[in-house]
Amino acid sequence: MHSSARRRVLPGFGLTLGLSWFYLGLIVLIPLSGLFLKAFTLSWAQFWETVASPRVLAAYQLSFGAAFLAALLNAVFGLLVAWVLVRYRFPGKALVDALVDLPFALPTAVAGLTLTTLYSRNGWYGQYLEALGFQVAFTPLGIVVALTFIGLPFVVRTVQPVLEDIDADVEEAAATLGATPWQVFTRVLFPSVLPALLSGFTLAFARAIGEYGSVVFISGNLPMKTEIVPLLIVTKLEQYDYRGATALAAVMLLFSFILLLIINVLQARVRRVRER
Repeated sequence: MHSSARRRVLPGFGLTLGLSWFYLGLIVLIPLSGLFLKAFTLSWAQFWETVASPRVLAAYQLSFGAAFLAALLNAVFGLLVAWVLVRYRFPGKALVDALVDLPFALPTAVAGLTLTTLYSRNGWYGQYLEALGFQVAFTPLGIVVALTFIGLPFVVRTVQPVLEDIDADVEEAAATLGATPWQVFTRVLFPSVLPALLSGFTLAFARAIGEYGSVVFISGNLPMKTEIVPLLIVTKLEQYDYRGATALAAVMLLFSFILLLIINVLQARVRRVRER
């Protein structure tokens, strides 16, 4: 009787699990398997020549480096934005909250054109930055700006619910006991927010690695300087080099999976430390 009741806690578990695996296989596993199968039609020499040429290596370095830097910036400033939205009341708060989601709604190509217009030498921002000796458009810095723009909502929307669940009385109690504002942040707030912050960082990083539309305009696409891997993949597709395109995509997928796995392991360790 007891075991029968326990089995009915999740009715339809077998059916829902089967449908989940079917959907996952149809949408994710089969396309990814096809990608690797197509890439493996190349010989090892051809594969290595495709994925390890100097031009491609420079694109790897730029894509992953810019994505990591943009995700790191979003982790810092996304936490700050989420904190302001949760802890303070001010005129126009609803507008600021809506603007956070703008990168989700704005087509990436439109975002790229807009950022290029703003940060070009004659743009609203670019003309002043140029006078100070900073060139943003058509440089790696412009790529970081674009990736930061599209990744900010991931951090804010991941951290914001956690901050809302933390009672402000906890901060007040810590301050009453003599804790400085920095101690309140580092010892009371940050440990609670860290897992969500790592999740937001991971999402922003993953999105930035494969970003194309918002980067292709502002980067300038200069080989060995401002050329990203997604652009090389699109270029090979336009040249009907499908095997070369899938080879680059397979390498990007493998590296992305390894990096995300490392970040998720770190996140799991942080959670275990908190539970002790």
